Amino acid sequence: MFASKESENGASLVNERSHRMSIAAAYERLRQELTHSPRRWLVTGVAGFIGSHLLQHLLELGQTVVGLDDLSTGYQHNLDDVQKTVDENAWKRFSFVQGSITNLETCQQACQGAEIVLHQAALGSVPRSIKNPLASHDANINGFLNMIVAAKETGAARLVFASSSSVYGDHPALPKVEAQTGKLLSPYALTKYTNELYSAVFARCYAMQTVGLRYFNVFGRRQDPEGAYAAVIPCWFRSFLKGESCSIFGDGETSRDFTHVTNVVQANLLAATAPTEVSGEAFNVACGERLTLRQLHDSIAAVLIKRGTLASIPEPTWKPFRPGDIRHSLADISKARSILGYEPSCTLAQGLEEAADWYVEHCGGVTAKTRAA
Repeated sequence: MFASKESENGASLVNERSHRMSIAAAYERLRQELTHSPRRWLVTGVAGFIGSHLLQHLLELGQTVVGLDDLSTGYQHNLDDVQKTVDENAWKRFSFVQGSITNLETCQQACQGAEIVLHQAALGSVPRSIKNPLASHDANINGFLNMIVAAKETGAARLVFASSSSVYGDHPALPKVEAQTGKLLSPYALTKYTNELYSAVFARCYAMQTVGLRYFNVFGRRQDPEGAYAAVIPCWFRSFLKGESCSIFGDGETSRDFTHVTNVVQANLLAATAPTEVSGEAFNVACGERLTLRQLHDSIAAVLIKRGTLASIPEPTWKPFRPGDIRHSLADISKARSILGYEPSCTLAQGLEEAADWYVEHCGGVTAKTRAA
């Protein structure tokens, strides 16, 4: 007798669910191992959005952390927020170096004694890099080279660094697979691809342990909603909460693979402790699902309406497509899944709910409740 198609699909779903549960258990074991055998970490860009989350999680796991940041795009209030979140003893295991990755001596100082370097410091934003390519080159290429040289010279066991989905350029295939990239569309994309090239060369020439993580549209609490280069999710939370129309560049059908910062933290810890075979490799870090900008706009509004914070969905303001923007982005996360043991634990819907708590508290402004009052 032959199994029915329905039973085959059911068995496949059961196997996939079992596999994901196994991966989740493996990550929990890693967290326990780190708690039992603490290490010394360096987090660059520690006062930034992602860097502050890495700091918080590492301190909660009993690790010792040195943070490096020049506070140009990171903020002291992010560090203050972490201090309020962790206990007093955990905070004592953190030391802060204020300085720039564009200075080699500063990088060498920060790397002293670090076993693992999580390099998040960079000058983000495609539009900013198009407006000022020299600044992006200095921070993202010269700064990266300083950091990888400093990590090599001070004997760090591994350097994990933030790359970007922008390295896929104009390659049309979906989902995005690590081995297939197209023509780069911005100076920012070029800087991140250069980081990956340096990483692979240092792995070959100096036997360094380096791993690149290609982030796909990360979001979550502490992501800055202000400024000309604010990411779309915090920018739209701010606009909704202030009673303003959200700006959508293009026709609203541009799509992205949004991932909560919790998933990025997981990927960093897994990459930092994975077997040596991962050295010189790059991995997608995302959820493996995509949403159009119009769908995202309505999803954020729906979260705020459900909370009673927003009365209705205002029509967005439509603006022209921006140069350098990729049309569609969707990650294939099978490589990270199979080699690192990565499995996103926070969905877009869960992440938006979590982020909403923070933005309502910090953005305030004209909301449904204040209008009613």
